[in-house]
Amino acid sequence: MKLLITGSNGFIGSYFINKYRDKYKIKTFSFLNEDIGSLDCYGVDVVIHLSALVHQMGGASASEYERVNVTQTLQLANEAKVNGVKQFVFMSTIAVYGIENGIIFENDRCSPITEYGKSKLKAEKELLKLEDDNFKVSLIRPPIVYGKSAPGNMRYLINLVNKISILPFGSIKNKRSMVYVGNLCHLVDEVIKQNKSGIFLVSDDESLSTTRLIELIAQGLGKKVYLLRVPFFETILKLFKPSFHKRLYGSLEVNSKTTKEKLNLENPYSVKDAIKLMIKAEEV
Repeated sequence: MKLLITGSNGFIGSYFINKYRDKYKIKTFSFLNEDIGSLDCYGVDVVIHLSALVHQMGGASASEYERVNVTQTLQLANEAKVNGVKQFVFMSTIAVYGIENGIIFENDRCSPITEYGKSKLKAEKELLKLEDDNFKVSLIRPPIVYGKSAPGNMRYLINLVNKISILPFGSIKNKRSMVYVGNLCHLVDEVIKQNKSGIFLVSDDESLSTTRLIELIAQGLGKKVYLLRVPFFETILKLFKPSFHKRLYGSLEVNSKTTKEKLNLENPYSVKDAIKLMIKAEEV
């Protein structure tokens, strides 16, 4: 089977190619370095579209999210359909739901609140208009994805635990779903292998508190860490660093039971093993 992957230089694309290069014939396309007019989809069975403009710390305009996440996606999908591609796998996000606290179920109403989430939902809706018996659309909605070279909070926490042995993150009782890149790519592989269309939620089997996450990172690093419960620390963070407080203390879980039943899917990696593998890969 021949695949075309966008975003192949990102950490998800890199992992998928390294893991499945012997199973599929893989070609890549870069919106940054190539013109859509030069795209050759001849003989391609499946397109995996990973390229996207994600959350920007410095902010990005609504028009830029529209250009990258909607316009480019539809250009690619139309080109794929015209050239006989059978399946289009779109990496979306749980941000399409607009839920910041609680538990997300597959059929929850989508009401995104960020420009990123709005652009991803719009792309999903436009892709579904292209779907027919000969062109299947598979929409994958992950939470935070972690693994080697992943951007964001996970790397920050690894560096923090590496440098400091006493941290004020004891007894935090939140629950947050994440997904290891190996579990995410396993789902993508199953969606392709089973030729399934529709919406797919994905997450690791265990939701983690911030305290438990830091403990697992410390175990993976082989370090002893002391997590203290500091009076008023949460209150101070909530007042002066609300976004940081939300990341450390907020709960957001993903219920992927329906997806697992549709695909008869089991995650190949436990959270504990996944964090160890991530740290080991970062150290190489």
